[in-house]
Amino acid sequence: MKGIAGFYYVDVVESGVYACRARGLFRKEGQKPLVGDNVEIEITDESDMEGNVVDILPRVNEMLRPNCANVDQVIVLLAMKKPVPHLSLVNRLLVRMEAEKLPVYLIFNKQDLVTEEETQYFRNIYEKAGVNLLFVSVLKEQNLDKVSEILTGKTTVLAGPSGVGKSSLLNYFCPNADMETGDLSKKIDRGKHTTRHLELFMVKPDTWLCDTPGFSSIYIGEIDEKSLKNYFPEFEAYEGRCRFQGCVHVNEPDCAVIEAVNMGNISRERYEGYVEIYKECHDARKY
Repeated sequence: MKGIAGFYYVDVVESGVYACRARGLFRKEGQKPLVGDNVEIEITDESDMEGNVVDILPRVNEMLRPNCANVDQVIVLLAMKKPVPHLSLVNRLLVRMEAEKLPVYLIFNKQDLVTEEETQYFRNIYEKAGVNLLFVSVLKEQNLDKVSEILTGKTTVLAGPSGVGKSSLLNYFCPNADMETGDLSKKIDRGKHTTRHLELFMVKPDTWLCDTPGFSSIYIGEIDEKSLKNYFPEFEAYEGRCRFQGCVHVNEPDCAVIEAVNMGNISRERYEGYVEIYKECHDARKY
């Protein structure tokens, strides 16, 4: 369920949560239990509910950032306002999740604070990108039934910047989690970091939600700039239609992607975000 200071908290069905240490063998083999792992434990103290993790069962998958296992999908949660979404950060988040090869839902919270015109602005950008998109208000409980449909029967990672309402959303679906939501810092207009570790919560049987720490930046410079285009799904329809084979869609002549941007078929904001990340990845490889 979570790992803190060398202890791994393991939920044993119908028995409760045991605080466990990991066997030294794991360290020798360069392994460690991850949130979401299915494990075998040996009980060392029944009264204090303590034990040791003795085996990590095979993983269906492993996310690197955040580092967890056996995940079905990711919800990237943002706020329409307070704090306003930074498109550069959103693009990096979506690239990271594309690299993890997991279904992603982009959910904008605090819809009650904006106009329909502002909502349509973001809809135009991300619907053209083929992103699963949803607008909600946790405070007003708007469209949370649709979030429930997304969650049901899945293990979902909840990711996003600080202050967008991750803990509030978790509290709605998992009242027993009793998460601290924290007040927004008025000075810098972003949330306090109230979540400091990964933790898995049961929403209902067979439905799990993994809360993650908030952040204000994400680095993806390790991605090869030539493969970056593969993480922008809206480019796929134009592959093979450029003049040059292997076109990276930055400044080549007769580029089908650039033409699609100029015609409005690909969001200009998304394309400019792609070029920004491309240059970042290119510069990182030079050094």
